[in-house]
Amino acid sequence: MRWCMWSSWIGLLCACVAVAGCGGATTLIVRTTTPAPAQSSADADIGFPVLATKNTTRVSGEDPITDAAGVARAVYPSVVPGTHPPVVTVAPTDDWQAAIAASVLMSTPIRAPVLLSGPARLPVVTSRALSVLAPTGSGALAGVKVIRVGDVPAVKGLRSAAISGNGPYVLAAAIDRYATAAAGKPSPDVVIASAEDPAYAMPAAGWAAESGDPVLFVSSTGVPAATVEALQSDQHPHIYVLGPASVIPDSVLTQLRSYGTVTRVGAQDPAANSVAFAIYRDPPCVVDQACAHVPNSFGWAMRSPGHGYTLLNAERPLDAAASAALSASGSYGPQLVLDSGNALPSSVLNFFLSYATPGYTQEGPTAAVYNHGWVIGDPSIISVSVQAEMDSLLEVTPVPQK
Repeated sequence: MRWCMWSSWIGLLCACVAVAGCGGATTLIVRTTTPAPAQSSADADIGFPVLATKNTTRVSGEDPITDAAGVARAVYPSVVPGTHPPVVTVAPTDDWQAAIAASVLMSTPIRAPVLLSGPARLPVVTSRALSVLAPTGSGALAGVKVIRVGDVPAVKGLRSAAISGNGPYVLAAAIDRYATAAAGKPSPDVVIASAEDPAYAMPAAGWAAESGDPVLFVSSTGVPAATVEALQSDQHPHIYVLGPASVIPDSVLTQLRSYGTVTRVGAQDPAANSVAFAIYRDPPCVVDQACAHVPNSFGWAMRSPGHGYTLLNAERPLDAAASAALSASGSYGPQLVLDSGNALPSSVLNFFLSYATPGYTQEGPTAAVYNHGWVIGDPSIISVSVQAEMDSLLEVTPVPQK
């Protein structure tokens, strides 16, 4: 595997994806506020449990650029025909708002995972990932293979399209226009996020990638002209404001009501905010288990097991864009934000305990549904102990008989 030769941790990821999900019950839930002990050299050579446990897989990048390359290869292995992406997005590392907004380009019909770059030159890992991914060309985009968002370098030898704009508000609106043109119509739903507090905006990336709903930005003082223009072009959409009033004040919602119906989704800290977004559905579900089958609705409605979940550290907003393709493929599912990489916050822990732990009855575990968790970043970003706890919480368990 040529790809594994140039990046050892990504190569190990290739191996661990193949074995993730193997059996064995875990009965101990680990709670800790300190990082896990350092691995022995033998453990490091094997790669477990840092890179994978039976219910989790880690994309162990030292930075979001490397995480994006690893996620793109996990979603598009690019080793046999049919496993290459049609097109790849290159988003800017110096504009987290644009990177999160660019996540919508992973949705149908474009299906472009996000890679990251600074303005001067493509990072080595991004350049090599592009070479291995070898995009085939998008039919929806007249054969385009690379979408360049914002101030990123040109890519030689690959047909490219550029989405440009001066500042995060203008660039997010330009991404919305591009996605709308590809889809042939505007999305009926729009997510509004804070351009000033990235931890509250991060969960929007995965939802945009799965749903095709664009992400636009506001400030704490008002709705910028570029966002107004985008909302007007989207033809009076349903507007979902992600975050509490302490981040996006009610006065901003009042302004937004001139351009569509407005609903707030959020909670007071980044972790609880991501959980609130993960369980939200509009219109509300009558029966939790039927939530995933409600047509023409907005929101993950993650109130039952059998899904995918992605853990992100609030300190790395670009990891939201880097990992967004996982929310739109495989086991699908929301991005959950951790305030600290050394412990699961109570809101995320309670979410897993309430909704994510699958059970089985007399029919046995093979008749149950299964979860999968993704951990984004190396153990300095999210500890191995947090990964182990997530693994235990996602494990299928017997249901006590009455």
